[in-house]
Amino acid sequence: MDLSLERPEGYLFIRRVSERSITVMDRELDASFLLAPDRVVETWPIDDVMSLDESAGEAVRDLQPEVVLLGTGNRQRFPPAAFMAGFLRKGIGIEVMDNAAAARTYDLLAGEGRRVVAAFILPGTRSAG
Repeated sequence: MDLSLERPEGYLFIRRVSERSITVMDRELDASFLLAPDRVVETWPIDDVMSLDESAGEAVRDLQPEVVLLGTGNRQRFPPAAFMAGFLRKGIGIEVMDNAAAARTYDLLAGEGRRVVAAFILPGTRSAG
């Protein structure tokens, strides 16, 4: 039996998730970041779900998602209600899950051609400010 590896084309995909990093394609990221099918934003200065505010939400909305997946680390933690409301007021769906689940869901939706943005929080990776 012949086996072949199918590689997704046309979008950035997640290859691996660990406790402290996420590998997008062949690049390992160890700080919180935003991922859209066509770009990675590595300058998302969030290291805890409770620090999510309007400014953090605006950075996500600037990528013009139809749905947002918020990966909150090794376990699911809900952000402040005001952060969630900023998406709902604009008609943008948002789902909160752990990083591994967010990565799987992102790959599935991006592979279907959906305009999905994943926001991954990697804890303790940035200094405050």
